[in-house]
Amino acid sequence: MSSKNNNVAMGSRHVSWFIDIVAIFILISGCSTDNSRVSETEVVLKWADMTNHITRYTPSNSPTFASRAYAYIALTMYESVVHGFPDHNSMVGQLNGLDSLPKPDLKQDYNWVLSMNAAQSRIIKSIYQQTSDENKLKIDSLEQVIFEHFSDTLSQDLVDRSIKYGERVANAIFEWSKTDGGHRGYLKNFDKNMVHPDFPGSWKPPLYAQSFSHYPLHPHWGENRTFVKANREIPEPYMIPYDTVPGSPYYNQFMEVYTKEQTLTRKEKEAAIWWGDDPDVTFTPPGHSYYIATLVVGEKNPDLIMASEVFAKTAMAVADAFIKCWEWKYHFFSERANTYIPKFIDAEWESFWPDPPFPAFPSGHAIQAASAATVLENTFGEQFVFTDRAHEGRERDEVRDTDFVVRTFDTFWAFAQETADSRFYGGIHTPQDNEVGLEMGKTIASNVIALEWKKQKTAK
Repeated sequence: MSSKNNNVAMGSRHVSWFIDIVAIFILISGCSTDNSRVSETEVVLKWADMTNHITRYTPSNSPTFASRAYAYIALTMYESVVHGFPDHNSMVGQLNGLDSLPKPDLKQDYNWVLSMNAAQSRIIKSIYQQTSDENKLKIDSLEQVIFEHFSDTLSQDLVDRSIKYGERVANAIFEWSKTDGGHRGYLKNFDKNMVHPDFPGSWKPPLYAQSFSHYPLHPHWGENRTFVKANREIPEPYMIPYDTVPGSPYYNQFMEVYTKEQTLTRKEKEAAIWWGDDPDVTFTPPGHSYYIATLVVGEKNPDLIMASEVFAKTAMAVADAFIKCWEWKYHFFSERANTYIPKFIDAEWESFWPDPPFPAFPSGHAIQAASAATVLENTFGEQFVFTDRAHEGRERDEVRDTDFVVRTFDTFWAFAQETADSRFYGGIHTPQDNEVGLEMGKTIASNVIALEWKKQKTAK
């Protein structure tokens, strides 16, 4: 993109942002008392949109760090309002190392939207402290617009108490986040001192790559604290043993990749580029899952606590999926097709999509999409029609002669399956990588769902 065109694009985003802020004000100002629940849900969605925006436009991001950011931001959203809903439980005592959080004085009144509003502003700026001053101003602007509407008829004591409580929750969760192993992970994306394991079938830095780095991304991410204790204990999955003999199970995995690349259809190419979600130009794969949650929440319009719960469950499931996936990736340190196929099948072969800078097994795209889909399916049911417009309007991928075409799905699992399949179409994952990723994603999400989100009803 030329400098001139880039300036035009940036200017368009600024205009769009200003219009969106005005639209928020008109929307929430026009809500009557009877439909205040709708406006509260819209506030949740605007903060989710803001999180995606900051993720997209903050430098040195990665799928790993972004997954962590979403989880702490969404958990803060939930914890800043949960005590206003007596049938719901805090995650204190349920998550790894989260032993306490500030509690509200329940003898006092709180405006929970104002609490959440202040908490979201504080936690996003804390987690993404490396983002630009321009982005921080956008966060402040959204916070101010929501504040002006919801504080208009309230006493100053109530307003101050609500805001201070939300900020205290955000500060406490941020302090807890510093102890998980991933704090400011963007400063150490690639470990130059890592000694690469060298064995038959081991990962090698790709020549055809997404990244300039020949060092693997976040090799120690799998050591980070999981949000859910049960997810740390999940045993490693089975991986087909290395073999170069034609017809062997391992060989056949790569032969399937090779054969598919020869017969890619237009629709398969469209899926391959749609789900690429390169962190340099998008809100990353976990951001894509978070975006899909916004589509569902926007359509179903749940109340404040349920909307917050959906984002917290989705984001924590995806974050734990990345931790476990990276644990297994660096345990197996497995090669990709761009290493195996040229050596044993076709010396001239090259994948449709460039390799990411980390080992293959299992697929990160598959495991995180399965985690998100499992949460959403558990909450809203299997059948749900939605249209994914995340990359609508993006310029055609001229290198691959393929357009970005919006996707429509009838079920949540269909989106997870296509996300996984897209990496097979791209030639960067074998069927086994995807199948195991999908299976493990379900397990990880099920452990998040199994937490005691709601109080048990006592029998009379």
